[in-house]
Amino acid sequence: MSQTITKHKIQVINQGQEFLCPSEISLLIGMETINSHCINVGCRGGGCGVCKIRVVNGSFSSKKMSKAHITDKELQDGFVLACRIFPTSDLEIEVIHSPDPKQIIV
Repeated sequence: MSQTITKHKIQVINQGQEFLCPSEISLLIGMETINSHCINVGCRGGGCGVCKIRVVNGSFSSKKMSKAHITDKELQDGFVLACRIFPTSDLEIEVIHSPDPKQIIV
């Protein structure tokens, strides 16, 4: 019996890009899988905050995020770490660029 994989359209509205992301993998990994570079990549585990984005529209599930990178107020305003969220619907997001490019790990 084959399992259907649900993919959601992710629109990066402040960059005019979009990609499909399965609900089983994080937004960041989904972006990397298609070799896109619209979201900054750091540690991939929530420890650095480099992949901070703002979800403008849509729903997602998430893993725990460090309050050092996402405060309660930011979370209420839609800010999340792309490595810690999993889409449950199509999403519209805005990328928040790292102020220090030297922090980006590839």
